[in-house]
Amino acid sequence: MKRLRILVSAYACNPIGSLQSHPGEDMTGWRLVEQLNRFHDLCVITRSYNREGVEKALAQGALPEVRFHFIQLPSWLRVLYKLEFGQRIYYYLWQILAWRVAKRLHRKLHFEVAHHLTFGNDWIPSFIGAFLPVPFIWGPVGGGQRTPQGLFSEYTLAGKLRERGRTFGQWIGRTLLFSRKQCLKKAKAILVCNYETKTKMPKRFLDKVHLFPVNGISPDNLDNQLCKNNSSDTFLVLTAGRLHRLKGFDIAIRAFNVFAQHFPKTTFEIVGQGPEEAKLHQLVNALRIRDRITFTQWLTREELLARMRESDVFLFPSFRDGGGAVVVEAMASGIPVVCLDNGGPGFHIQKEWGIKIFPKDPEFVTNEMVNALEKLYLDKDLRMKMGRAARKRVEECYLWDRLGKRMQEIYQNALVNPINRVNSTNPKN
Repeated sequence: MKRLRILVSAYACNPIGSLQSHPGEDMTGWRLVEQLNRFHDLCVITRSYNREGVEKALAQGALPEVRFHFIQLPSWLRVLYKLEFGQRIYYYLWQILAWRVAKRLHRKLHFEVAHHLTFGNDWIPSFIGAFLPVPFIWGPVGGGQRTPQGLFSEYTLAGKLRERGRTFGQWIGRTLLFSRKQCLKKAKAILVCNYETKTKMPKRFLDKVHLFPVNGISPDNLDNQLCKNNSSDTFLVLTAGRLHRLKGFDIAIRAFNVFAQHFPKTTFEIVGQGPEEAKLHQLVNALRIRDRITFTQWLTREELLARMRESDVFLFPSFRDGGGAVVVEAMASGIPVVCLDNGGPGFHIQKEWGIKIFPKDPEFVTNEMVNALEKLYLDKDLRMKMGRAARKRVEECYLWDRLGKRMQEIYQNALVNPINRVNSTNPKN
């Protein structure tokens, strides 16, 4: 397949993760641009927030052939970022600005393909994809995942209203927006990052849908030592993520409290920070397990991977994660994962390398977490077996170079050989 001139829309694209923005998706955007550039010539439209990180990487020799265009909405609109749903409104408006810039660039550079990389959201459409008169690739996108109904009791009234507001926004996006309908119609391939998002695609377009993870690993992030790098005989449970109501950390704390009562040589480390931090500290104090639970604030990716390799289990109770980068990182670190069977984590984890819990209700989930931790605590051989299987799965399916090759195969089937289009159900296919 010849090298194509591709216009990439990547709102999040930054090699430097920051809590101030979207660290997981920033890195995903950057890595996918790297992979596309292996095969094609790229022009990337991204948010001006990413300029510092991108230009620093370019100065060090990264992506010398890629052109970046940084665009920004008027500064007075940044107030939207202080509101949870306001961020989506800001992004929607940014997409309109990106399309206007794309039209000007297309007149000069004559793109052969437009590819929307980030944000990965199926219900806030790409104006570039919908209206630029070139073939379109969409994704990988998520957005189909929702908080399971049985877990809504974990939210405050405000939290429930926000979730209902998101559901209403999804309905508007999928039902009423002409631009989304155009994206679906025009797309030569639609990449989705979890099963739930695939179900949101109209049946007549399913032949264009490919399951494709939004998370990957570089070979230099793989440690040759799969056994625990810590000589301590204490059983270490680790979790990580933004301390947000969606992540379910309060359920994880309650489950660990029950588990720790029966197994004293255990500790639980929570890595992250966010709006739920004070509430989680209060819960730990109320349960009187302050000596068993440690809160660690922001770690670099390298530090977090090192911490994972020192742990025995990665516990990730997120209610509706679209991707779940830390789950893939835990797999790469050779430790089993306990998570909910929903969204990205439910897509990544299989019984050979982790334990998935049906998100029935808080009591059921708590009990099943306790059972999973107990099972892994009592059977070191099982932990090691799962860890090896997790590492093998990453090496087979989640290395960025493999994902780049898979992306190129999708391009080939969608643009060159559309009759032989493959409907992928596995990231390694």
